[in-house]
Amino acid sequence: MRSTTLGDLLDEAVPILRATAQAEARREVEELAARVLGVEPAELDRERVLDGRAVRRLRDLVGRRADGVPLGHLTGRAVFAGLELVVGPGVFVPRVHSELVLAAGRETVAGIAGPTVVDLCAGSGAIGLALAAGRPDAQVHAVEFDPVAVDFARRNAARRAALGDTAVTVHEGEATRAGALTGLDRRVDLVLANPPFMPDAAEVSDEFGRYQPRQAVFGGADGLRVVRQVVEAAAGLLRAGGVLVVEHGHLHGASVPALLRESGCFADVSCRPDHDGWPLYSAAVRTETGDRTS
Repeated sequence: MRSTTLGDLLDEAVPILRATAQAEARREVEELAARVLGVEPAELDRERVLDGRAVRRLRDLVGRRADGVPLGHLTGRAVFAGLELVVGPGVFVPRVHSELVLAAGRETVAGIAGPTVVDLCAGSGAIGLALAAGRPDAQVHAVEFDPVAVDFARRNAARRAALGDTAVTVHEGEATRAGALTGLDRRVDLVLANPPFMPDAAEVSDEFGRYQPRQAVFGGADGLRVVRQVVEAAAGLLRAGGVLVVEHGHLHGASVPALLRESGCFADVSCRPDHDGWPLYSAAVRTETGDRTS
C-alpha cells in the first residue's frame, strides 16, 4: 500500500476548500498542515510521509474549515498587519479588511508626537496592538466588554510587550463607559473601532453566523446599535480635532456618515471603500463644540 505524503494530502484538501469558496484555499490548507505537524508553513515538506494519526487530524481540520469554522479558531493564531495574534473560539478573528481602518488611523496620527489612541470594541486587540507596534511613542488603550475577548486581548498585549512593542492597556467594559475606564475624556487624538454592524436578520456565511462570536458580528435590528455607542463614546473621548475611524461595512455607507453628521459633534465626515470598492469605514473629525449624542 502506497504511503500517504503531505503533498498527497495538500492536493486532496485544496479542492475541498475551494469548493466552499475559500479564496485562499492553498494557504489555508498549508496553515492547517503546519498546525498538525508543529512547524511553520514555510517548513512544510511535500515528500514527508504522514502517519495515520496526522492524516486523520488534517482531514478533520480541513472538514471543519470547509464547514465554516474560522481558520484562526483551528490554528490558534491569526496574522494582522504583520502581527501574529493568539485567537480561538469565542473571539472574533480579525479580517484583512480592517487593515485599511488601521492604515487610516496611522495616517491620522502620523504627525502627532506621543498620540493618545483608543481602540473600541477591541476583540483580540488586533487594531490597537498593530498601531502600537509602529508607534513606540503612543499611549494606546483597548476597550472590550466580552470577558473571553478581553482575555485574548490581554494575552496578546502581554506577548507583544514582551517582544518590545509599546504596551497597550486593555480595559474590560462597554464602549459607552470608555471615558470612565480610561480617564481620557476629551484628551484622545484618535479613536479606532470595529464594532459589530450586521443587522440581526442578515444572511451571512456560516463562518460569521455560526462560529464567530455573535456579539462581535450582529448589531441589533438595523446593525447600528453598537455603532451608535461608538459614536457617543468617541464624542466624549476625542479632543477637538481628534479623529474617529469606525468600520461599518457595505450596508452602512450612507447611514453611518449620516449618524456622524446628525450627532452635532463631528465634521469632515467621509466614507471610504474596501479593496473591492465597497463602503468599509467612515472617518470624522471632532468639532470644538457639540454635545455628546444621546
